[in-house]
Amino acid sequence: MNSRTEYVDYRSAGSLATAQRSLRDPDVRHPLWPPLTAGCPVTSTGTTAYPLDVDYDYDRVPADLFTRPAAHGLERWAPLLPPLVAPGLGEGDTPLVPLSDGVWIKDESRNPTWSHKDRLNRVAVSAAVASGARGIVVSSSGNHGASAAAYAARAGLPCVLFTSPTAPPAVASHVRAYGATVLTVPPANVRPFMRRIVDELGYQSVSSVTDTAHTGHPFGPEGYKTLAYEIALSLGRAPAAVHLPTGYGELLYGVAKGFQELARLGVTGSVPRVYAAEPSAAGALTTAMRTGADTARVPAGPTAAYAIDCEIGGYRGVVALRATGGEARTVTDPQMIAAQAELAAQGLWCEASAAAGLASLRSHGPKPADEDGPVVCVATSSGYKDTATARDAHAPMDLAWEDVKALVTGA
Repeated sequence: MNSRTEYVDYRSAGSLATAQRSLRDPDVRHPLWPPLTAGCPVTSTGTTAYPLDVDYDYDRVPADLFTRPAAHGLERWAPLLPPLVAPGLGEGDTPLVPLSDGVWIKDESRNPTWSHKDRLNRVAVSAAVASGARGIVVSSSGNHGASAAAYAARAGLPCVLFTSPTAPPAVASHVRAYGATVLTVPPANVRPFMRRIVDELGYQSVSSVTDTAHTGHPFGPEGYKTLAYEIALSLGRAPAAVHLPTGYGELLYGVAKGFQELARLGVTGSVPRVYAAEPSAAGALTTAMRTGADTARVPAGPTAAYAIDCEIGGYRGVVALRATGGEARTVTDPQMIAAQAELAAQGLWCEASAAAGLASLRSHGPKPADEDGPVVCVATSSGYKDTATARDAHAPMDLAWEDVKALVTGA
């Protein structure tokens, strides 16, 4: 492994991060550096890898942090993030769009690579730079890979992406445009190869390298906290509930932690319930919550929501749901496609998986009118990343004026 005993001075980046701690037992603490990407070495077991959380010196958070002018780029939130030592791309500050029934849509497709993953990768790639890593490695079928490749290119680091042969062609082109090395190998080989790239070549992983539950990068989910900050400031309060598409649970955890921090700092007076929306073709977090387990592994069947079709769960999602009193729900492809169409009718084009939060709200409730406060659904990514996008050819239409008129007017 590419070891290094001195790291970038995180205080110079305005960060108040102090340590890593085990999510399984918060009393187990580790130094902030190096990022423990394979989980907590003390509390993890042979059956479950427990991820790390990042702690901060909350007493030193600037009094004006949440009254500063809105701006693109996570630098605004630097005190409550790990060190942002890599350059950004203007991520964050995405719009909160109202629907007619009081639901608000946080549209993450407006980020630089058109997904929420830009928040994670701004933080995770910064950690790789600060650690002196020779590059980054990631496993992804879409959004995460495109974002990681972009932020690696911005930071001047090589990127290796292991991806699925069924990844949308547009996403594969997107990743290669940043100069990433794209590898398609049998699924059983992905994590072993990733571990060797980390251990032998000195790269840092920005996705999970463990086989016994998803751990991911310990710093990355901190970037998702900024969604909570932006939502609360836009609404002038914490919402009653937030519905989120969920794969491994990193987004779910980050948003929940962000709202918990807001309440801790006195910015808001409550913490919303967070709801996880998983495709019915899988549902690892739903299974874990139903059985009382810390993590679960389930068969993952085919679904249009390929971005969140995960057979293995992560402990972060369980922690978020237990802490906020939320629930994990599954939604079907028809339910997601209906929610996708509802959003498109309001001018918001997202991929099927990005509509899972709204699909969960519409199919499981509670109705927004019955909630004690606003309801927010996070739409995670652009519709161009759907597997079906741009695959249908449209032949020229031989139409007379009367045909055109009939199509336009419906007459």
